[in-house]
Amino acid sequence: MTRRSPRPGRTRGGRSPLRRITALTVAAGVLAATATACGSTGPRDLEADIRSGNVVLGTKYDQPGLGLQNPGGAITGFDASVSTFVVNTLADRMGVPHPEITWKETPSAQRETFIRNGEVDTIAATYSITAARMKDVAFAGPYLITYQGLLTRKDDDSVRSLTDLGNGKKLCSVTGSTPAQNVKALLPNVQLQEYDSYSSCVEALRRGKVDAVTTDEIILAGYSNRWKDEFKLVPMTYPEDVCVKGKIDGAEALVLKKSGSPFSTERYGIGMSKDFPGAVEKVDAALKTMMEVPAGGGVSPWEKSLRDALGDETVDEMITRANAPGSVYTFVPPVGDLSFVDSAPTPCPEGMK
Repeated sequence: MTRRSPRPGRTRGGRSPLRRITALTVAAGVLAATATACGSTGPRDLEADIRSGNVVLGTKYDQPGLGLQNPGGAITGFDASVSTFVVNTLADRMGVPHPEITWKETPSAQRETFIRNGEVDTIAATYSITAARMKDVAFAGPYLITYQGLLTRKDDDSVRSLTDLGNGKKLCSVTGSTPAQNVKALLPNVQLQEYDSYSSCVEALRRGKVDAVTTDEIILAGYSNRWKDEFKLVPMTYPEDVCVKGKIDGAEALVLKKSGSPFSTERYGIGMSKDFPGAVEKVDAALKTMMEVPAGGGVSPWEKSLRDALGDETVDEMITRANAPGSVYTFVPPVGDLSFVDSAPTPCPEGMK
């Protein structure tokens, strides 16, 4: 029996080389499109993505009141509401429909990488503006100023100030937290318990395993608002002039903290690519709009979002503290003013401990 040769232009498998090449070309195109969608081509252009109708916004998924993924998948919180207001305001000013938002969880250690690689358009995720971070990304804002504080159980009156932690109390913070280490240096008798997340610290506080949790007040307020009537916030200020570990011109140094000053001040910004400075300016303009009080009176969209996230009682306390005579606290942040980044701390006087 004579075996027939395949017809010209066709393989024994029944597919022509041309069809195989076409299939490979299509597959390569799909891979290229996938790579582009994943942001491997570089930083994303926020304005271009708003025009296209799709943006990717980064936030936290595990911080009540700021960025939290609910069981149904929806993202809620103040950071998320600020991001949403900004992109919708930019869309209105560009005369295009509000874009579809895809949320992406952005852990602290990966935020700069996500922006640089184009995995997100912007990040609002308790993202403190610092000189070190500004070497890699641009910031719009600040849109919130917060201070280090303590969270304690509501029925526990033994911790009313920072100095009360020196009486053998157990303080919880995240492993490696610089503020927690400063507390330890100031109050050697405090028993510092370090966990891998603030959620774990709060759960330990609920169970009575620790006496207080420390981090940014706004983060603690989110937990307090989630578990109403279980916790209270305690401000943290230095009881006397002290020297603490810090940095001056990028170098490790001892810096002076004055009596009555906040233990730390954090200014949250919206992280973006440095490649599109015009977009940063427009985000700042949108943030200023969010903070405007309506002509007919009432509260700004910014304050309303903050109240929705943290509760009226917490926000009222923030306003009262900021408005007190001689207050060193700020409620409404000065959007676009990043001069604080260049302000150097005061060196510790020679001979002072």
